[in-house]
Amino acid sequence: MLSKPLNISYLSRMDYGEAWDLQKKLVREIDREERDDSLLLLEHSPTYTIGSDRHPEHLLLSPEELNKRGIALFEIDRGGDITYHGPGQLVGYPLLYLDAVGLDLHKYLRDLEEAIIGLLAEFGISGGRKPEYTGVWVGDAKIAAIGVKFNKARTRRGFVTSHGFALNVKRCVKEDGFKGIIPCGIQEYDVISLEDLTGLELDVEQIGRRIIPHFGRVFGYESDEAIRTASLRS
Repeated sequence: MLSKPLNISYLSRMDYGEAWDLQKKLVREIDREERDDSLLLLEHSPTYTIGSDRHPEHLLLSPEELNKRGIALFEIDRGGDITYHGPGQLVGYPLLYLDAVGLDLHKYLRDLEEAIIGLLAEFGISGGRKPEYTGVWVGDAKIAAIGVKFNKARTRRGFVTSHGFALNVKRCVKEDGFKGIIPCGIQEYDVISLEDLTGLELDVEQIGRRIIPHFGRVFGYESDEAIRTASLRS
């Protein structure tokens, strides 16, 4: 068991800009040891985000079309290319302090993938990886995108993570958002959702609750005492 607990917050629907500002605030607090490591779970209002790879040509909609469809657009500081966030998708933002000693940033990405692969296995789904891409795949279809930032700590030797993963839960995600972009710049493969694969009607918040033990197992928070819920809006 880790000596520090992991705070879990389910925030329901939140605009992207508000969540981004919240992440930056919590990163500063975790850096100063004023807050424990945290995992934010939420859904976003319809949004496209463009990461540091910066390929705006992978956005297929004009500003007028974005406005008509009510989709926001942000250029942000995570790695990767363009992706979609919206209702029906579980977004997770782990805000964790990683000590510089023995740090393996690539392993952190693989661990995020592993937590999602563990969740898929609950449904009898074999999730996997493609060596050339980050994220979680089922066959040749991508079910979860991952893009992160490692924020250099100011008061300690190490980093505090931000951004994270987006898991497609409901069928509507593809039609509502992914058809307006070339997701992550990948043209040859499709995206898929958990509902597509299971044939079930699923609740995003319940999927969020089900991923927590997998996240805890992968990152070492294996006891009930180490994982606790927290409110960020009180």
